[in-house]
Amino acid sequence: MPRIFGKEITRKELMEYTGDIRQIGGLERFRLQDGPEKGVEAVRARSGAGLDFTVLADRGLDIADAAYKGMSLAWTSPTGRINPAFYEPEGLGWLRGFPGGLLVTCGLTYAGAPGEDAGEMQGLHGRYSYIPASHVCLSEGWQGDDYLMEISGRVRQASVFGENLELERRISLKLGDPAVNIEDTVINLGHSTSPLMTVYHMNFGYPLLAPETRLYTTSTEVVPRDDEARRALDRYDTVQPPTAGFNEQVFSHRHHADGAGYAHAALINPSLNDGQGLGVHLSYAVDTLPWMVQWRMCGQGTYVMGLEPANCWVTGRAGERAAGRLQTLEAGESRKFRLRLAVLSSVKEIESLRDRLAAVNK
Repeated sequence: MPRIFGKEITRKELMEYTGDIRQIGGLERFRLQDGPEKGVEAVRARSGAGLDFTVLADRGLDIADAAYKGMSLAWTSPTGRINPAFYEPEGLGWLRGFPGGLLVTCGLTYAGAPGEDAGEMQGLHGRYSYIPASHVCLSEGWQGDDYLMEISGRVRQASVFGENLELERRISLKLGDPAVNIEDTVINLGHSTSPLMTVYHMNFGYPLLAPETRLYTTSTEVVPRDDEARRALDRYDTVQPPTAGFNEQVFSHRHHADGAGYAHAALINPSLNDGQGLGVHLSYAVDTLPWMVQWRMCGQGTYVMGLEPANCWVTGRAGERAAGRLQTLEAGESRKFRLRLAVLSSVKEIESLRDRLAAVNK
């Protein structure tokens, strides 16, 4: 049963109050029309519970802007949500079209730092987020007293004499629930073994991210990427004001899993939402995403905390191969990745989550 503006309401009652469900929430296609974003197909999703976000069909069904009751949850980069035709694969060219936003998917055969592996030159974070999805489908309707919405599609990353991988994505939400579920299935459609590297690059920003914000996790191990991160290891879970000359800090987390096999991380700002606090709770299945990469970046303009469930570190494919962490998919094999992001908007919800994380960590 939907909970709309603090009140539970049946399907019958809601339909009596409205002429169309779009009065409350739903899915709507549109196309960006200005500048380098021109032509990008997108979908607006409204939960009817304060959580609204934009899915970019032409950027691998990644999620751009996201807000809760008008308060932005995600950091937006200066590049904009550019058309994938502007992709620059070499070196750090990926950054010229990195929109930030709630989710940018990195992969599928390499992610992390640019480099060379098995005779192939690889740029930053892979090709996935610049590939338009096909078979994009919007589905919404009542199931009993629940109004369910889903955006689905397929993204093919393929090359003659190279990989032939397809990712099927399902993004789902329920009317009255300020949460989004992401389920991806990657299948190797080729005839030989393929590397599989996937990082779910989720980028949180102001006003959710501010000096009073804290990170809570079920981490059992936090590994700094380099000396810069090592010097900040004692404050990885804190945020500071925008700082001139700030150098990014990257950590790899290994997490406890709860009884259902999910790890958890939350960013909580206690000062927002009229003193009730505002937070985001990220959970993901650790059987296929054993790591979470944390990107702590408190620079001027680039003021962002990345929480990035992953099946690898971000040292690049050669580094993963050397470390023995490189995952692969055999011909015909598939792998499923499951994530959920929920908004916390009351003292009760925030305290309940903190207790839950503490119980997992025992």
